Amino acid sequence: MGDSRRRETLTAAIVIGLAALIYLLRWQMFGRPEEMLRYLMDDIAFLLIQAMIVWLVLDRVLRRMERESMMNKLNMVIGAFYSEVGTTLMGAIASFDEEFSSVREYVRVTQKWTPEHYARAKDALNSYDFSIELQCGDLPGLKALLVQHRSFLLSLLENQNLLEHETFTDLLWAVFHLTEELAVRPDVTCLPPSDAAHITLDTKRAYRLLISEWLDYMRHLQTQYPHLFSFAVRTNPLDPDARVTVTA
Repeated sequence: MGDSRRRETLTAAIVIGLAALIYLLRWQMFGRPEEMLRYLMDDIAFLLIQAMIVWLVLDRVLRRMERESMMNKLNMVIGAFYSEVGTTLMGAIASFDEEFSSVREYVRVTQKWTPEHYARAKDALNSYDFSIELQCGDLPGLKALLVQHRSFLLSLLENQNLLEHETFTDLLWAVFHLTEELAVRPDVTCLPPSDAAHITLDTKRAYRLLISEWLDYMRHLQTQYPHLFSFAVRTNPLDPDARVTVTA
């Protein structure tokens, strides 16, 4: 750090010295101090305008690059979430939804999907009720899955960078809240109706966010990491025809 600072100081001193030398030579060769002063003031005014333009352009470029770098890092975290628990969790909760077949086509992502496919899927799912019937699925199994990954979920919530991704943060909180609700109930097989309605609401909230964020993540993989996208398509828990084996 010290050597770098010294080099910068030396470079600045050399540049300033050369500029002063050029002005001195110009003074000696052409004289007329008032004209020299006018040119100097013109140069300073132009330099200020140039500096402002460069600062605005560079600031915008650097901010965009920083944002892109941050989003790439966040997408790595999102990928870790879906690889560790999100994909399995999505399939587990879908088993509670008897009406899901009506929108299944919107989550059967393929290699041929375009941005328009993702937009139509988002529109269709935004208007879907995400019906949850707890008796239709394995609630004890869902509880065990979430409790097993409780520490992992907590570690993700401690990542301050996730504050930059509000919707994914909402997803993590929804999943973690559902984990806490199920974890404190010794027996989830015989919940009273009012309690079952509460758990249903929490499950539905996590379910909706899981699929919405998953679609965004799949779109990211398709454009940035085709090999990871191929694997995600072949292991899609919402597509009953998905096969991990490459057949074509």
